Amino acid sequence: MPPPFKSLQLTEVNGRDSTAIEIGGNTDNVRLLDCYDDGYGHVEKRDVTRIQVRITGMTCAACSNAVEGAIMSLNGVVSASVALLQNKADVVFYPNLVNDGDIKNAIEDAGFEAEILQEQSTTKSHGTLVGQFIIGGMTCAACVNSLEGILRKLPGVKRAIVALATSLGEVEYDPSIISKDEIVNAIEDAGFEASLAESTGQDRIMLGVTGISGDLDVCMLNDILCNMKGVRQFSFNKISSELDILFDTEILSPRALVDAINEEISGIEVNVKNPHMRMVSQNIEAASHMLRHFLFSLSLGIPIFAMRFICPHIPLFNYILVTHIGPFQIGDWLRVVLVGLVQFVVGKRFYLAAFRALRNRATNMDVLVALGTSAAYFYSVYALLYGAITGFWFQTYFETSPMLITFVLFGKYLETLAKGKTSDAIKKLVELTPSTALLLIQDKGRNVIGEREIDALLIQPGDLLKIVPGSKVPVDGFVVSGSSYVNESMVTGESAPVLKEVNSLVIGGTINLHGSLHVQATKIGSDTVLSQIISLVETAQMAKAPIQKFADFVASIFVPTVVALSMITFVVWYFSGVVGAYPRDWLPQNGTYFDFSLMFSISVVVVACPCALGLATPTAVMVATGVGANNGVLIKGGDALERAEKVRYVIFDKTGTLTQSKAAVTTVKVFTEMDRGEFLTLVASAEANSEHPLSKAILEYARHFHFFEDPSVTKDSKNETSDAKVTGWLLDTVDFCAVPGQGIQCYINEKQILVGNRRLLGENGVIIPSYVENIVVDLEESAKTGILVAYDSKLIGVVGVADPIKREAAVVVEGLFKMGVRSIMVTGDNWRTARAVANEVGIQDVRAEVLPAGKADVIRLFQKDGSTVAMVGDGINDSPALAAADVGMAIGAGTDIAIEAADYVLMKSSLEDVITAIDLSRKTFARIRLNYMFAMAYNIIAIPVSAGILFPWFKIKLPPWVAGACMAFSS
Repeated sequence: MPPPFKSLQLTEVNGRDSTAIEIGGNTDNVRLLDCYDDGYGHVEKRDVTRIQVRITGMTCAACSNAVEGAIMSLNGVVSASVALLQNKADVVFYPNLVNDGDIKNAIEDAGFEAEILQEQSTTKSHGTLVGQFIIGGMTCAACVNSLEGILRKLPGVKRAIVALATSLGEVEYDPSIISKDEIVNAIEDAGFEASLAESTGQDRIMLGVTGISGDLDVCMLNDILCNMKGVRQFSFNKISSELDILFDTEILSPRALVDAINEEISGIEVNVKNPHMRMVSQNIEAASHMLRHFLFSLSLGIPIFAMRFICPHIPLFNYILVTHIGPFQIGDWLRVVLVGLVQFVVGKRFYLAAFRALRNRATNMDVLVALGTSAAYFYSVYALLYGAITGFWFQTYFETSPMLITFVLFGKYLETLAKGKTSDAIKKLVELTPSTALLLIQDKGRNVIGEREIDALLIQPGDLLKIVPGSKVPVDGFVVSGSSYVNESMVTGESAPVLKEVNSLVIGGTINLHGSLHVQATKIGSDTVLSQIISLVETAQMAKAPIQKFADFVASIFVPTVVALSMITFVVWYFSGVVGAYPRDWLPQNGTYFDFSLMFSISVVVVACPCALGLATPTAVMVATGVGANNGVLIKGGDALERAEKVRYVIFDKTGTLTQSKAAVTTVKVFTEMDRGEFLTLVASAEANSEHPLSKAILEYARHFHFFEDPSVTKDSKNETSDAKVTGWLLDTVDFCAVPGQGIQCYINEKQILVGNRRLLGENGVIIPSYVENIVVDLEESAKTGILVAYDSKLIGVVGVADPIKREAAVVVEGLFKMGVRSIMVTGDNWRTARAVANEVGIQDVRAEVLPAGKADVIRLFQKDGSTVAMVGDGINDSPALAAADVGMAIGAGTDIAIEAADYVLMKSSLEDVITAIDLSRKTFARIRLNYMFAMAYNIIAIPVSAGILFPWFKIKLPPWVAGACMAFSS
């Protein structure tokens, strides 16, 4: 039996504080399947990969532009979006051309620190996997051929090849169709022995480790992980006590990994680090780090400031400071030492960041700070040395540098706090999920034999969980036993508690109110509804609004422009003084034209602030998406937010959007001698294959007619559990076909049945008598839908269905009108029903009998004059229109396809959120424009004042430290 691991490599990472061990060779380098030929010479095209990278060191929009440029310069990168506020980059790339290590190196080469962020650990596999199986019992080529044939016939298996010499088989398979255990069983059923050695499926998990007391514990941890089957690579950071593990998802599950470590080493405990909460803690740590630097700089800056402005007025302190030690006074020695500590210890970060930026031919805020403080400091040192040599003492400006750095750090600290507050929405969403869960332990007969508390991040699909009253549901799943009411308001926005019974779906993050529930987990990690909401909000906050391009452009030229203005300021003031353009008494005591001009020049450099411009858009967008999420309105990006501001037309679908999608049969008329029950059985059998709300209403009415059950029991589409036990009365159908905008058709007992509108019957040659037409017209004029039924080319009856209008529909239409937005209704229903519904809600413009593709044409018609059009819909048939609209708004209770096509998701399924979405967009961009106005006004006013434009008339000037204070508070 060949060994599953081929090599062991130990490397040092991050110096002495972290070690990384890679177990096994590169499983992608040598593969049996590499020599597999499908006979057609096909080359598989790799899919793109998306990763997020945490970046530290960015201070302004110029920094984010530099990072974005560095990433985009890599061959194989499709797109890159860098978010200054979140300190993150979202990168899409081809993994066969570039890897995440290359992206990390590119960012670090640009002068910033980078860390690849991992998603929540999950056993979900993407695409196909390649599994290497150890096979025993093969004796000849016939065994190989037989086994290969069996494997290739398995559903979900793409390719398979078996090597007799090495007793290995490699199978490429889709884990969503077939599992590794099923492949092993197939091999064993063929008469051979089999076990999985390794696979290409991999995941990464970040664990927090407690109880490590010395190097011996670290060695024990290394030994355990090195000998654990399925662990590919790991690294342990001694400083943060974090263990990063890369493992084979087909061999090892996250829970098995954690349990194995906890069982093997007594006194050491590992737990999963939530990636979102880890980000929050890192933000808090960054703020604390900035605060420490600020306080240290302030503690040194106060005595420096006091020596310049306070001590000269106190005789004792003044006597001490002017006492000479060597060529300099005690005060001069103290200033040089204290200011040097601030300049080169605290201010080291500005020099490093400025150097990295200039090395990459970019400029940022750090360049301005380093330039301004260095000019003040080195000129003061020069003035001291010149005085010691010549005896002529110039004015020094030692206080300028520490006060500048102190104020800048204080501004950065405030900025860090503000950035943290903008992510409060995501933090609140993350906190909805409980940290632990009660796992029910079952025997082979599926009987519960015990329970244990586990980390909620270690739940696996299929786990049976116990949800006690008052606790939160940890993941998505369905109820196996028990009954209770669940508060889903935090996820769906629906305030009323929802009854959950057997087979009811539950959502992670919701609260169980009364009874105890046993829930089987179906979706974990990034697949849960809550995780997808968080992902949607994060993606929206990462996406740049088009208006951000203006700030990016200004940021790219801002620093060079300010430096140029600073040099011009110096040259104008200096040479104006030399030629006598202003009197010498304007100069400070012991001052020269040079230092007088230099102070104006430094003030220009430090007062200018590109940060406010860079923060103007992302802060507003982050707050808006957060406010929207808290109010049940999910926004898919800054561009969608910007387009919604300009909406002039809102197009509503009728069924499920303006109406409640709780259709009920009100009228049934049979025109033949057929029994009413037989008629309903025929219609219900045909409609059973359709997902349309009207079809469900007919099916429910027929079921109730046959079994005399209370229809209210099954009105909630999520809880329709009784349908399965009463479908035996339905007839078999063949050749079912849904005709968009017309109805459905199929065959029952080898006879065609048509259920739909006039067009469907007319196109199939069925004649509609005038008395039937009158019945249908009466139904339509009372806002009901008349559904015609033909069987064997004969009209046999009519079903009238009413769908109540949402109570808020009329108020929303009126509210949109007051906002200057025109409402239009587009429906596939007939004109009479459409007009009746439109009149009831107050819509004047109606487009009826429109096919799904035609809805998109209607939208394009309104877009012709350049107007921005929003579409509100809920069904699959609305997805083309949602995609065609400038702003697509999907009702949260709608289909996944509709939600995917939309720019906004209205989680509460309330039309009032249409107004909320548009109003939020308008207020957000009004705030953004106000932000830009303040940011531009600040620089337009502050730079000329710092340059001394008011000095000749009013003797007003900003000393550099005051200019630095203005800059610190500008953001």
